[in-house]
Amino acid sequence: MSTLVLELRQGETMIVNGAPIRFRTKSRIELTAHARFLFGKQIMAPADASTPARRIYFALQTAYIGTAEEREAGLVAARHYVAAFQAVTTSQLARTILDRALAAAEADQGYQALRLARRIIRHEDAVFGPPSMPAAPEVPAGMLSNHATKIAETLP
Repeated sequence: MSTLVLELRQGETMIVNGAPIRFRTKSRIELTAHARFLFGKQIMAPADASTPARRIYFALQTAYIGTAEEREAGLVAARHYVAAFQAVTTSQLARTILDRALAAAEADQGYQALRLARRIIRHEDAVFGPPSMPAAPEVPAGMLSNHATKIAETLP
């Protein structure tokens, strides 16, 4: 059996199988079973989903660590945002990366999908610059609300 050892700093947040955990002290943990997890800067707050690429990331994040209902809603949202992004980008590489990210998410390889989505965020930032002020995410009413609330509650 393979294990994963993570070192987390005091105050850092981690989400494991949809449950947010905040560390009060510096901790070293070992995951000994398969788990859906994100920690630290990998976790995007709803308010940070302020650009097309960041909306894709947030939707994929929900598809990865949300409840069963939220995961399906996250995939639906991700498909929508990916299609919209692909329709306007001139980068064939960005289209290919988004296809791979969506395929990974649909194959229940959410962590890989998020790694690819972070590349699209870097691409977007290189082309347009990083966002100056966060805007409210364009997520349909009620969709992803539990996930968004859980994440918002875990952030300082």
